[in-house]
Amino acid sequence: MGLDIHIGADNYEELHSADYFDEKNDYFNKHSLSRTFCNFMSRQHVASNEPELDQIGRMTGVDITPFYDMEKYWDEDSAEHQLSFATNEKEREEVLKRIQADKDNLKGNINFVLTTINSLIQSLSQIDNLDQKLDDGGEDTLGYDFYFTDFNTDKGEGYIGNNFGQDLRNFKRFLEFAKKRGTTTVWFNYG
Repeated sequence: MGLDIHIGADNYEELHSADYFDEKNDYFNKHSLSRTFCNFMSRQHVASNEPELDQIGRMTGVDITPFYDMEKYWDEDSAEHQLSFATNEKEREEVLKRIQADKDNLKGNINFVLTTINSLIQSLSQIDNLDQKLDDGGEDTLGYDFYFTDFNTDKGEGYIGNNFGQDLRNFKRFLEFAKKRGTTTVWFNYG
């Protein structure tokens, strides 16, 4: 068992109706992000060198800030956990202000995130041998020879064995699906 990444939305209940989980629609495989994508997003916290996402942003000229901003959503559990460290009312108020500022920063971000995804897909689809252009800092925990190869080919089953290109295309499909159903704000959930 490992950590997974999911895309949260401000209208989660409307998006994830019984129809969403009907296997004939295959939304799970069309919208899921792989566990490798989860590890990819976590590299900013553990990489001894420049994280791959930052390298890709620099290489393509695409502002990858929306990806990192999506990690700053405070669900009820994480907010309560953070608040538990406050030793007085002033600290509690500061935490609450930070939580609200992070939520305000994300508000209405779906178009910005979708533009970022489209720009990345367009740029990366033109780059050959992405795996050889990235520096893993001697710590290839992502499986470069699989994950960053064949960008324009879906190599996985929609979750298991996705490569980076497939994860970005799944991400895009989910955003387009969500936007058509009224979603305005998206973020990452880990679990």
